[in-house]
Amino acid sequence: MSEYDRTPRPSFLKGLLFIAVIAVGVALLALFVLSQRSSDGPLVISEEPVPLAVDVVVADVQSSLALDEKFTGIIQPRRSSDLGFADGGRIAALNVDVGDRVTDGQILAVLDTRALRSQLASAEARVNEARASHALAMNTVERQQTLMQRGHVSQQRVDEALAQAATADARIEAAKAQADTLRVQIDLASIRAPYPGMIMARNYDEGAIAPRGTPVFALIETGSLEARLGLPANLASTLEPGKVYALESDGGPIDARLRSVTGVIEAGQRSVTTVFDVTDPATVSPGAVVRLSLSRDVEENGLWLPVSALAEGQRGLWSLYIAAPQDGGWIARPGLVEVVQSDGERAFVRGAISDGDRIIIDGLQRVTPGQAVSPRPAPLAASYSNEG
Repeated sequence: MSEYDRTPRPSFLKGLLFIAVIAVGVALLALFVLSQRSSDGPLVISEEPVPLAVDVVVADVQSSLALDEKFTGIIQPRRSSDLGFADGGRIAALNVDVGDRVTDGQILAVLDTRALRSQLASAEARVNEARASHALAMNTVERQQTLMQRGHVSQQRVDEALAQAATADARIEAAKAQADTLRVQIDLASIRAPYPGMIMARNYDEGAIAPRGTPVFALIETGSLEARLGLPANLASTLEPGKVYALESDGGPIDARLRSVTGVIEAGQRSVTTVFDVTDPATVSPGAVVRLSLSRDVEENGLWLPVSALAEGQRGLWSLYIAAPQDGGWIARPGLVEVVQSDGERAFVRGAISDGDRIIIDGLQRVTPGQAVSPRPAPLAASYSNEG
């Protein structure tokens, strides 16, 4: 064999050796990957869902409800008046303004009375003139009576003198009546406060012409305030006239004594009006909103639940979930209830709920009908007691 025949053999052997090394490396890498996966354990996919842990309260249905109701009213003065002039005229003076407190009989405004006073002076002068004429007539009567006694005049002359005296006396009374009328008009040209109170409105300024009877001031009584509240007739009948009740306002509690219950049911409202006198008017202002809280027992099957247990449903109903037993576990069963009363944190509900039902009270957005759940007592279950 020649030298040229032996040359290719080493190259062929090297190629086979390279391929063998690559194959061994791939095999070792595969064994390494498999060994790593085996160390983590096999991946097992469970076909059973993990129950969702939920907080529940155990239903304790009661047969009656202590229903707390609030009734609203407005504080208002016991008396209020629109004050104006009996006769119109030009306003000469306004002595008070809005917000001023006034006393009984205080002069609030005055009209220009110069013309009236001039007429009064003329009337008083006519009174004096009539009195002088009457005095002269009476002197004439005396003289005529003396002359008649002496036979110098007849009875006719005496009668004429008496008639003139009577006429003079009538003129006195007429002049006095006219003067009195003018004095009354001057007095009516002033507005006086009919009771202690506060000016709430002033509708004119000085110099304006105030028509007859037009309100110039609005006055309210501040020394006596009352509250009027509408209550159902059956509930109003339980109140005691003369008893002091606590009213709530934004400024705090107010004591008010029940003065009266009208007893007449107002059309369209199905309520009667109760009137309370505020015992201390300084504690509240007119116009303030007040509330009266009353409690009454009503026969109603239901229970108290936290509002977190409820979700708004349809047609005025609310939905909830009950953890119901099934095949040794628990599932979420939906239910519908009606809210009878709510205080913001709790709601008294009635519906298809039985004693002992486990009501899911939170996380409703994570719960679906038929979902497997794991109920656990709520940490604050005691706060959801049925004691009203």
